[in-house]
Amino acid sequence: MNNLALLTDLYELTMMNGYLNEGMSDRIVVFDLFYRTNPCDNGYAIAAGMEQALDYIKNARFGEDELIYLQSLGIFDDRFIDALRNFKFSGDIFAVPEGTVVFPNEPLVKVKGPVLEAQLLETALLNIINHQSLIATKAARVSQAAQGSPVLEFGLRRAQGPDAGLYGARAAIIGGCAATSDVLAGQMFGVPVRGTHAHSWVMSFDDELSAFRAYASSFPDACTLLVDTYDTLRQGVPNAITVFKEMRDKGVKLKNYGIRLDSGDLAYLSKQARKMLDAAGFSDAVISASSDLDENLISSLKIQEAKIDVWGVGTRLITSLDCPAFGGVYKLACEYDASGKAVPKLKLSENPEKVTNPGDKKVYRLYDADTGMFKADLVALERETIDFSRDLTIFDPMATWKRSTLAGGQYTARELLIPMVVSGEVVYQSPSVMEIRDNCRRELATLWDEHKRLVNPQTCYVDLSQELYDLKQQMIKDLRR
Repeated sequence: MNNLALLTDLYELTMMNGYLNEGMSDRIVVFDLFYRTNPCDNGYAIAAGMEQALDYIKNARFGEDELIYLQSLGIFDDRFIDALRNFKFSGDIFAVPEGTVVFPNEPLVKVKGPVLEAQLLETALLNIINHQSLIATKAARVSQAAQGSPVLEFGLRRAQGPDAGLYGARAAIIGGCAATSDVLAGQMFGVPVRGTHAHSWVMSFDDELSAFRAYASSFPDACTLLVDTYDTLRQGVPNAITVFKEMRDKGVKLKNYGIRLDSGDLAYLSKQARKMLDAAGFSDAVISASSDLDENLISSLKIQEAKIDVWGVGTRLITSLDCPAFGGVYKLACEYDASGKAVPKLKLSENPEKVTNPGDKKVYRLYDADTGMFKADLVALERETIDFSRDLTIFDPMATWKRSTLAGGQYTARELLIPMVVSGEVVYQSPSVMEIRDNCRRELATLWDEHKRLVNPQTCYVDLSQELYDLKQQMIKDLRR
C-alpha cells in the first residue's frame, strides 16, 4: 500500500499539533473503535478490514512531499512539522480477527500508545474498517438468504471507485460469497473469480444460436449462457439446449455449464427453464440468476421455490444500498498518568446510547459448554481477573433487571481482542481470505437462528462486568455534579 499518512481529517493533525504544544504528546492513551448499531437492522456484524489497516499503520510516514504540503497550509508550526519527520506508530493494537462476529458497543480495535500517534490513526482506521465490515455484513445477510446456494459478488462496475470495488470484493468473500467477478481481487487476495458473458456478446453475432455456439467453442469447460437477450423461453433456453446437445454429441464432457437469467420474473422463468433443461436430459445444468438481487429478493424467490442454483449479486451488495454506512466511532477511553495508573475517560451525552464505556478494556465471548453456542459477550476492565470456572452473573447494562447466572462448568469463555501490533511492530500474520471466510462461517454457526433472522432478529447481548458497570455509573454521577 502507498503511504496514506495524509489520509486523515485535518482536525487530527491540529489536535496533534496542540498536544505537542501542551507537552502532552507522549501521554499514553487508549482509544476504542466500536459501533453503536448493527447495519441493515441485522442481529450482528462481521469485522473486516484489519489486514489493510495493519498495512496502513506499518507504512504511515511523513515524507518531504507531505511535510511541504502541510507547511503550505500555514497553520502548523515548525516544531510540529519536525516532529512528523520521525513519525512512526510505537504503541500497541489489539483487535478482533477478521471474520469475527461482533456486536454494538464492544471494542473491535483497541489502540494504546502516545496520544500524538494514536490520534492520527482515527480517520484511516474508521475509513478502512467501517467500509469493509459493512460489506462483509451485507454479504453475510445475502448468503444467509441464499440458504447454502453459492453467491457470486458481481458489483465492481457499481462500486464507489476502484478501492471500494477491490476491497469490497474481499470483504464480500469474507462475509460468505463464493467468488467475485473482480479479476484484480482474485489476483491480489487469492480468491475464486467467476463470470459468463454479457448481452453484447450475443448482440455481436447474427443470431443468438451462433453466439452460443461460439462461446461454447471457446469455453467448453465453463459454458454458462446468458439466455435473456431476446426471448428467454422461446429462444434463449431452447438455443442453449441445442448447444448443449451439440457439445454432448461431440463427446464433450459437460461440466460447469448452465444458463444465466438476468431479467424478468426470475421465479417463473427459472421454474420453466428447469423443466425444459430436465426434459432435454440436462438435469445437472446450473441455473444462475442476477438482476438487482439482494437478501430480501432472494428470500422471496426462495419462498416461491425458484429453481435458481447460483446467485449473482452486484449493486445492492457492493454498495450496501439500503444501509450505506457502518457508523463506527473512535473514542478516548483511558489515559495513563506519569506513574502508570490508568485514568478512565467517559463521554457523556443526552443520548444514552452515545455514553461511552470508560477504561482500558477487554472482551470475552461466552459459550454454552455443551453446545458451543453463543451466550453473550462480556466487556471487562483490563485489570480484572475473572474466574470463569465459577458461577457468573451477567446483566443488560441498559436494563439491569435483565440478568442471568451462568453456572460454573456449564459455559466457556475466550478473549476476543488479540495483539496485532506490539511496540509499533506488526506481530499478527493474517490468514488467507478464504481461511477468514471459513472462520466467519464457523463463527456464524455459533449463533442461534433467532439471532440471524433477516427481520427483527433477537438481540445478542453485550454485557458489562460488575466492576466496569459500577465505574461507569460513578463517573456519570461525578460528571453530572
